[in-house]
Amino acid sequence: MIIQDDLFYTESHEWIRVDGDLATIGISDFAQHELGDIVFVELPEVGMKVSSGEPCGSIEAVKAVEDMISPVSGKITERNTDLEDSPDLINKSPYEDGWIIKVRLSNRDELENLLSAVEYKKIIPE
Repeated sequence: MIIQDDLFYTESHEWIRVDGDLATIGISDFAQHELGDIVFVELPEVGMKVSSGEPCGSIEAVKAVEDMISPVSGKITERNTDLEDSPDLINKSPYEDGWIIKVRLSNRDELENLLSAVEYKKIIPE
């Protein structure tokens, strides 16, 4: 499993990369591995407000359909439309090409509730 040290993580296996007040969000390598082949991603609309801990889309795989939970609150500024035609980008490149949404943070204090890479490694099975 690849766990990037420069990201934050959630217990529900989303990752977040913060650059200023902009957060890029996706699902972890562990999550995509557990789901298996991803066949569809329901992307939220640009401009939609998301709340930390609330669903903001879904990911459909051969094995299951899972809600994507927003790790932070804010407004969606961009969505990865490449996933509409190639949802398997999440399987191939979960931290780069397979990002899902970008959110303008409304409350940076929420970042304190996220897991570091070290903490995340402790909650996933070997």
